[in-house]
Amino acid sequence: MNVQHSRVGASKTMSKRTIFAVFGAVLLLICWWSYSHRAAPNQAGLKGSAGPGGRRGGPMSGSGPVPVVAGKVEQKDMPIYLDGLGTVQAFNTVTVHSRVDGALVQVNFLEGQDVKTGDLLAVVDPRPYQAALDQAKAQAALDQVTLKRQVDLRARNVIDAQDYDTAVANAQKSKAAAEATQVNVDYCSIKSPIDGRTGVRLVDIGNVVHAADQNGIVVITQMHPISVVFTLPEQNLQSILSAGGANGGLKVTALDRGNTTTLDEGSLAVVDNEIDQTTGTVKLKATFPNAELKLWPGKFVNARLILTTQKDATVIPSSVVQRGPQGTYAYVIKPDKTVEMRPIKLGRTEANFALVESGLKAGEQVVVDGQYKLQPGSHVELTSPQTQKTSGPQSPRGKPSGKPAKS
Repeated sequence: MNVQHSRVGASKTMSKRTIFAVFGAVLLLICWWSYSHRAAPNQAGLKGSAGPGGRRGGPMSGSGPVPVVAGKVEQKDMPIYLDGLGTVQAFNTVTVHSRVDGALVQVNFLEGQDVKTGDLLAVVDPRPYQAALDQAKAQAALDQVTLKRQVDLRARNVIDAQDYDTAVANAQKSKAAAEATQVNVDYCSIKSPIDGRTGVRLVDIGNVVHAADQNGIVVITQMHPISVVFTLPEQNLQSILSAGGANGGLKVTALDRGNTTTLDEGSLAVVDNEIDQTTGTVKLKATFPNAELKLWPGKFVNARLILTTQKDATVIPSSVVQRGPQGTYAYVIKPDKTVEMRPIKLGRTEANFALVESGLKAGEQVVVDGQYKLQPGSHVELTSPQTQKTSGPQSPRGKPSGKPAKS
């Protein structure tokens, strides 16, 4: 029995050793395979990394010219703007009220209609006032007859001076009463006080209107000319005054909220006589002809005040300007179709153009689009904007940009 137990223990010990040996052999095989496959790509990478450009993927690695859109540095007159947010305001706005009480019997305007000064807008029932006028005129006529008789009697000394004076006063009183009643009759015809455009009708025909009503009958707004009130920082006030803004006349352009579409062109009319201390801004008002009615009362617009014009300024498209850790720069295209990364100093940026104070000269070619693919010394191929868009996903050799070209 002891011999059998010893054989069984020996066999178990041999089986464990066999398992450990097999496991160790497999582990060594895996390590060798990983090392051999890792070394092969590294060697291949080292062989292909040193190109003529000194680093893999450099500008001289044979990848071909980079397609870019080019533009030229220009020299021209550049207007200097001051931009502010403004609100369109009507020159005149009138709420038309009735000046007498009565039923509204006529409405002679359409909502949104252009009217002139003196146009008949509505009529209040004039009959009660006409009856009062007829009565006042009759009394005035009677008093005039009495006065005439009293004049004759006074001339013959039949009556004393007091009776004569009473007759004169009565005649004047009745005449004034007739004139006052005539005014009420005239007020029954409601006319436009200004040239403008009517708004929504506030009272329908048949309603009784009163002189004390708050709402009125209609609101008339003068549409042209029209004003834009806008604000600018107080720091700009001195430059505006130096340019003659206190006397008006500076050109102002009204643009839409996106600053892309010109709505109208006018001139500065007023610079406010005080600065708003809560906001640190000064208020200005400009006048626009508004012939095409693109400016509407209450509309928010961007007001662009042309302060001055800089003569013979060096100008580039704003898309040329690039920014990096060392400041602003631009890619300049040299005669050999390589690019140079040149630092530049900018002045103001107006619309889609930037003023260059130093770094560029008129006539030089610069990269307008495609800078993200460039490095100093890169070869470029000049393309139009449409070509640049269609060739964007492709590599310079026509291969898909995610696959390397075959050597």
